[in-house]
Amino acid sequence: MAHSILLIQPGQPETRTYSDYETVVACMDGVCKIFEEHLKRLHPHSPSITYDISQLFQFIDNLEDLSCLVYQPKTETYSPFNKDWIKEKIYVNLRKQASS
Repeated sequence: MAHSILLIQPGQPETRTYSDYETVVACMDGVCKIFEEHLKRLHPHSPSITYDISQLFQFIDNLEDLSCLVYQPKTETYSPFNKDWIKEKIYVNLRKQASS
């Protein structure tokens, strides 16, 4: 339930941005939403967008930079996590959603 900050840089340095979320799960959902918005821009006339996890992970790998800062209550600091950690958290999150 830790506050999380998503740092994303799709391309050139001037494309850097961030979003904050109340939980890590919400942050990982945010990454998926960013990818879905990307797909909608690529296919504006498609009535529905579908994708598999390998496409999502390829999108993440192709970003110039993506990291997540997660609040650690014990130390009152934020710990940084990289793309691989983000992909693992997304995988676990999607697996939980699929089994529900």
